[in-house]
Amino acid sequence: MSDETPQHDGAPAQPSSEGWAPRDASAAAPASEPGHPNSAENAKGRKKRPKRPKRTGWRRAVPTWRMSLGGMLLFALLLVGGFIAGYQIVDIPAANATATAQSNVYLYEDGTVIARDGEINRENIPLSRIPRTIQHAVLAAEDRDFYSEDAIDIKATLRAGWNTATGKGRQGGSTITQQYVKNYYLGQEQTVVRKAKEFFISIKLDREQSKDEILEGYLNTSYFGRNAYGIQAASHAYYDKDVDDLDAGEGAYLASLLNAPSSYDVVAHPENKKAVLARWNYVLDGMVAHHWLSDTDRDTMTFPVPGKAKPATALSGQRGYIVQAVDSYLAANKILDEKTLSTGGYRITTTLQKKKQDALVEAVKDNVMSKTSDDRDADRNVRAGGASVDPATGHVVALYGGIDYTKQYVNNATRRDYQVGSTFKPFVLAAALANGSTTQKDKAITPNTRYDGTNKRTVQSATGSTGYAPANEDDVDYKSITVREATDKSVNAVYAQMAQDVGPQEVKDTAVALGIPQDTPDLTATPSIALGPATASVVDMASAYATLADHGRQRPHSLVSKISKNAEELDLPTRNTHRAISREAADTTTSVLRSVVDGGTGTAAKAAGRPAAGKTGTAEEDQAAWFAGYTPDLATVIAVMGQDPKTGMHKPLYGALGLARTNGGGAPAETWAAYTRAALQGSKVQDFDLEADEGPEEPDPEGSDEPEDTERAGGTKSPRDGGAGKKPGTGDSSRKPDGNRSRAPEVPSEASPAAGAPRTATPAASSHGPAAAAPSHTPAARETADGRPLDRRDTDARDSTGGTVR
Repeated sequence: MSDETPQHDGAPAQPSSEGWAPRDASAAAPASEPGHPNSAENAKGRKKRPKRPKRTGWRRAVPTWRMSLGGMLLFALLLVGGFIAGYQIVDIPAANATATAQSNVYLYEDGTVIARDGEINRENIPLSRIPRTIQHAVLAAEDRDFYSEDAIDIKATLRAGWNTATGKGRQGGSTITQQYVKNYYLGQEQTVVRKAKEFFISIKLDREQSKDEILEGYLNTSYFGRNAYGIQAASHAYYDKDVDDLDAGEGAYLASLLNAPSSYDVVAHPENKKAVLARWNYVLDGMVAHHWLSDTDRDTMTFPVPGKAKPATALSGQRGYIVQAVDSYLAANKILDEKTLSTGGYRITTTLQKKKQDALVEAVKDNVMSKTSDDRDADRNVRAGGASVDPATGHVVALYGGIDYTKQYVNNATRRDYQVGSTFKPFVLAAALANGSTTQKDKAITPNTRYDGTNKRTVQSATGSTGYAPANEDDVDYKSITVREATDKSVNAVYAQMAQDVGPQEVKDTAVALGIPQDTPDLTATPSIALGPATASVVDMASAYATLADHGRQRPHSLVSKISKNAEELDLPTRNTHRAISREAADTTTSVLRSVVDGGTGTAAKAAGRPAAGKTGTAEEDQAAWFAGYTPDLATVIAVMGQDPKTGMHKPLYGALGLARTNGGGAPAETWAAYTRAALQGSKVQDFDLEADEGPEEPDPEGSDEPEDTERAGGTKSPRDGGAGKKPGTGDSSRKPDGNRSRAPEVPSEASPAAGAPRTATPAASSHGPAAAAPSHTPAARETADGRPLDRRDTDARDSTGGTVR
């Protein structure tokens, strides 16, 4: 009997090559044999596995879920790896000791040194000396969750880094730890590399130092303005006391300064007080919300006004004003921010010219300050500001900020809180000429166009009376008068109506195009805009008048021509010249302003001995007197202002300088003439090259049956020659220029009164009889035609006492 295992079919098993027999005979059978599982016979009854369809079209560009998941995993691994690598590579560096920072050097255009600034004012103190209320005020302002949060704010950091990398501007939002790292170990530059270092250093520092140590370092390194580094230095700079003696309200103000150190200094920038109060209240409310201050104490607090700054004697005279103006210019134009500049080491070449700077200081001294007396109370309020711009370059070549930076801290050349008065009127005329505007009888507005100069005449709109009836200076009636004569005599009634005819918005747009900043306070598109309630700075006005001097080409003014650090020159922003208004419009305006100097209110400017054009101006209640003028090669603005030295309040100039009244045709025009004569001494006398259009002469309607052009209601803002379709202030008139036809007004004005006598405007002689006697300048209550009391929003900037902007 065989030992082989029997098979299912009874046949003996075949041994395999390995010496063993398969259990299933079918496994050894060829696939071709019938009955094999893989035979064709059995394959017919089995389903084939479907093949995956190929991706076609746009689907080929879309990653599969496997690819997406893999990409996410790879990205996560890269992030983790990058974090680990960064953490290992970036170490906590040595401290960036600001105590060793260099001074900044400010130079005239020729390289002569003006001033050196930048000594670091800082006194480190332990956290134990800083009252808890002051610590809490800073936390409420900058990082309310400091003690409970991580070292970094991931969301804010990523947002800041992305915005910086993509050029969307600088972005904040850092924790106190991050700010401390930036202040103490790094710098203020806004780059992705710096932010990456800040990220890793902050994490390491948070593991190595306590929260108290970090807060102490932050409070001792932060910049508070007034060249004060650290809370102790800031306490002395603003309140002249140690930080231990500060109360919660004072601490809240110092904490508010961290957001915008110099801008929130309410003494230097009183115009920002509203924003400062909002920030101060935000800090106090945060203290209450975190139970660091009681509701009762919060309700009894009043804003603690800081004391005046005490600048170093190295900034005495004009030096401090120049440094302040240059620093503000660098920050405003995003060249260097305040904190970066404060680290020192910068060499800044300004556009100022020493000869002209010295001439301006001497002119103000001789014509304004030397005329003040300790025996007159009004003279203690006298302030002066001046600025001079080269029309060909836009460079500010001279600047006068006040008698002495260490005595009068506010810069009178750059401040924006005094009304410009009638120095704004040329912008109305320029707007009318540039836009081809017409009167209400569709007559083109030209220097020879006649208007009704009746005192308190109600301005008419297309729909009737506006209810606005400005008074002329001294309530003088002028009846029918040309635009040229109205400019010579600064007639409010005419210019308010002209602004309405042109369109107040067009007037505003033209002023901005000429160089007046868009955000100038009280630059409002109403008929009263013509009378100058806007509070542009002296530098702003000089820049705008320089545009007129350069035939309507506007160049943004500049105070810096070069800046470098460690012999490496920094890039300055490009200053593009653009045409603000047509040459004909600018030159015609200049032609009219020449008449103001030749025989109008600005005759004192003739002492410059040069061809000149200009305009006088007086703010409400005689709180400021202006003269803005130019020769073909120099535009200069001088302002005399009234300010109480103790309270800082604006004060009238009645009785100042030994005069009953101070107006633009007096000390400002005299100062302008003295400066211009000295500044241009030795240079060739240039005459104006004008392409002006005087317009046809119009007959005096007095005695005729023809109604006065502006007496009736109605009117138009539609410019001639299609000007409405162009940008404001750039439309060229279709009238052909007839050359330089500058001439004296048809009825010359009287000469300026003798010094010491109040100036009374005299109306032009005409067939309707002698001029009415001018009333006293004493302010009186005014009403509009409909009986409403005049208001600064809808009048010629009169206040409740009736003071008039001229």
